[in-house]
Amino acid sequence: MNTRSLHIVDGVRLPFTKAGGKLSRLSAGDLGTAVVKALLARTGIDPATIDEVIMGCVCQPAEESNLARVISLRSGIPQSVPARTVHRNCASGFEAITQAAEKIAAGRGDIFLVGGVESMSQVPLLFPKSASSKFGQLAKSRTLGSRLRALTGFRPKDFSPVPALLKGLTDSTCNMGMGQTAELLARDFNISRERQDRFALSSHKRAIESSRRLKDEIITAFDHQQKPVLEDDGPRPDSSIEKLNRLRPIFDRRRGSVTAGNSSQVTDGAVALLVASEDACNQYNLDPIGRLIDYAYSGCEPQRMGLGPAYALAKGRTQGAPELSEVDLIELNEAFAAQSLAVMDACKSEKFCHEKLGLEKVLGEMNEEIVNVNGGAIALGHPVGATGARLVLTALKELKLRRQKTALATLCVGGGQGGALWLERN
Repeated sequence: MNTRSLHIVDGVRLPFTKAGGKLSRLSAGDLGTAVVKALLARTGIDPATIDEVIMGCVCQPAEESNLARVISLRSGIPQSVPARTVHRNCASGFEAITQAAEKIAAGRGDIFLVGGVESMSQVPLLFPKSASSKFGQLAKSRTLGSRLRALTGFRPKDFSPVPALLKGLTDSTCNMGMGQTAELLARDFNISRERQDRFALSSHKRAIESSRRLKDEIITAFDHQQKPVLEDDGPRPDSSIEKLNRLRPIFDRRRGSVTAGNSSQVTDGAVALLVASEDACNQYNLDPIGRLIDYAYSGCEPQRMGLGPAYALAKGRTQGAPELSEVDLIELNEAFAAQSLAVMDACKSEKFCHEKLGLEKVLGEMNEEIVNVNGGAIALGHPVGATGARLVLTALKELKLRRQKTALATLCVGGGQGGALWLERN
């Protein structure tokens, strides 16, 4: 075994809560600090032994610039420990892990604190560009007269802000929203509305049935009033096919099939993982829960960004990563039911694998019985910067419970990318 491979010692996460809900008054820094402090306490690691803190975040707040550094210092990690924030859209949590893996492999460190965080509640409003100079002029005004003159330059349209989240969920290269790309995949692979809703219902049922199993990875959070938040609030016990069927398409109202019910939920959340080399595990008597076997990132067509996992899996195969038939569990991020189902269909399609991936044989079948056994983002939510780290944490915890050996964590990435991490239980 490669002694310079990355081992995951342990990890924790906050309950994933709906945007605008229980944790909405907490900043991204607050969320990240909570999980890092809890992880340091759980592992008992001396913060001074950490070589670097690496955290993923997509919508990094301006008031908490270099969020990883803010979290690190607030958590009591020494000032001498460097920190950086990374961004690969939905794969930002993956990116934090794999950057640590690369540093360990290169001998540039042995112990890293990694993860991801997102306060989707606090993504700011964006005013039109036409208003920016006017606000600047108003800020510079020092007398009542100059302020009045500055105000007269404003027009009603200047006071029509757009949620930055909406902008972020629209791909600037193809001018399509993420939901529209899911609609395209539903048509490409002939995925019916009924099939999407059944998949969504399964996500909720599995999350509810697994709520006790997930408690090992979830710490108690406290809202702005110091009230405890104990569990994910996305899973719906009362969900049914009938209720899902009543929801209207939101991205293509005339011909569409993608609804709020079969899409991932917008949530707040944070995840922290302690990772280390084998040498460090031995030196500090750390008992890791698993290790990173291999990983791959790949690009694909932005309009069909949801197929990113298939492209990443194909790239991994050429690098010698385990095949689909060799893994015991799969964590496939549910950006949309249509997107997840399209990935499953693509992986077993001879035509797709040959024409799009350049493979001589199919990637294989993703057995739905081992995919997202504890529910996925449709039920749990998708705090974009944190999701990748959650997939890894959930996969390894479940491997331990089942006493199984290998898992795959994979997701699509806005802008047309895919990421895949292959994991092994220690």
